[in-house]
Amino acid sequence: MSPDAWIVTGVSLAYLIACLWVGMRGGAGASDSAVGYVAGDRALGPLVMYFIVGATVFSAFSFLATPGLAYTSGAAVFYVLGYGLVGFIPFYFLGPRAARLGREHGYITQAEMVAHRCSHAPLAGTMALVSVLSFVPYLALQIKGAGLVVNRLTEGHVPEWLGGAVCYAVVLAYVLKSGVLGVGWTNVFQGVLMMALAWTFGLWLPYKLYGGVGPMFEQIAAAKPEVDGGALFLSAPGAKSWSWFITSGVISTIGFVCWPHLFMKAFSARDERTLRRTVVFYPTFMVFLVPIFLIGFAGVLFPTPPQQPEQVLPHMLMSLDLPAIVVGLFCAGALAAGMSTGDAIVHASASILVRDGWITALGRKLTSNEERRAVRALVVVLMLASYALAVAYRGDLVSLLLYAYGPIAQFLPGLLIAVCCQRRDGFAVHAALVVGVAVCIGLKLSPQLAPWGLHEGLWGLAANLATLAALSALRVQAKRTA
Repeated sequence: MSPDAWIVTGVSLAYLIACLWVGMRGGAGASDSAVGYVAGDRALGPLVMYFIVGATVFSAFSFLATPGLAYTSGAAVFYVLGYGLVGFIPFYFLGPRAARLGREHGYITQAEMVAHRCSHAPLAGTMALVSVLSFVPYLALQIKGAGLVVNRLTEGHVPEWLGGAVCYAVVLAYVLKSGVLGVGWTNVFQGVLMMALAWTFGLWLPYKLYGGVGPMFEQIAAAKPEVDGGALFLSAPGAKSWSWFITSGVISTIGFVCWPHLFMKAFSARDERTLRRTVVFYPTFMVFLVPIFLIGFAGVLFPTPPQQPEQVLPHMLMSLDLPAIVVGLFCAGALAAGMSTGDAIVHASASILVRDGWITALGRKLTSNEERRAVRALVVVLMLASYALAVAYRGDLVSLLLYAYGPIAQFLPGLLIAVCCQRRDGFAVHAALVVGVAVCIGLKLSPQLAPWGLHEGLWGLAANLATLAALSALRVQAKRTA
């Protein structure tokens, strides 16, 4: 490697060491129990809650895929900003209610709450399987993103598979040691780093290449006013269709509040006031997306194209005459984006499989120590499965994330019924979930069957609601005639 590549590698390793130190020490105050490992003894304060929610949501997708989408499709990228701002609003109402139920009944996972409230234990097992079905590709996205960044910024000397392995070995170490508190405090560290670097590069690159943000958009509008079909590049839906733009935003908005690793934070918060504060202040974290979009737009008229759209930012940085330490700091920021989401995902998915699949659905009894050991063992298994998918996957990162949202969105009816309704039919909720997920996956495998180009998750949700309504009506009628 060149001297500059060694400097980039050194800065990245320094970040990984700092992240490992923060993560290993983060769990020092937690009790030696399953609740301490999974829910942080229900004691997370406003600072950790703010960053654990924000940094959990903003991932390698944000730092790599969204600039790539802006680079190729223009204004289509704004669907991300739309669903991110709207998607968390329901949590203001659902979160505190779930937190009260969690303290009353001892819930620490989403499916555990839904299954118990619906008096239908097998529902927890199905929700656990669906969660992992979505979590594995979501985690694979983070691993693949980390490997891509390391590979590009070390001039190809570190292969993607090795870069991803090294980064997620660090994640594995502190998640195994510290649980949710290790995740939380590393998210604080990573979130500050991400926001600082996003604004630095997001404002500097347009100034360096175009003379400012305004001149950048003026030059893009003059050089590339339209895309195929006559749509304006800088006006929604950009190079995408309106059906893609709208349905991607809608399914992401629905799925946003249903993500189990996000919803589980309701059971970890210190009190309801902390939850509501998190929701109120969360949109400030969204501001971090604005400079990320600017980075992607800065690449539209760049003289040389990247090998892949997701590489547009590292490609520009490597092509400009920048100090190696600056490039290394970007590498650290991109790794922080992926790792801050990956640690929460792998921790939550292992906790869900044990708590919802093994204990709630199958009725197996585990002591607190046995449960904690089982979660840790599954952390390793799920990390390896996600790593294998990351190495094998050859598609784009946007498609990988949008797939994951489809099955997760099918949780919405059951979640609302469990939290808000007095009358609950567990069998109907369970059957409707199975139908919705089956339709979603079937249309994903055969996209030509999805009418009007709508996201398969919306068709799955329509089938889900129709099944729920039909079964509930039939069971009510049966009770009346009995």
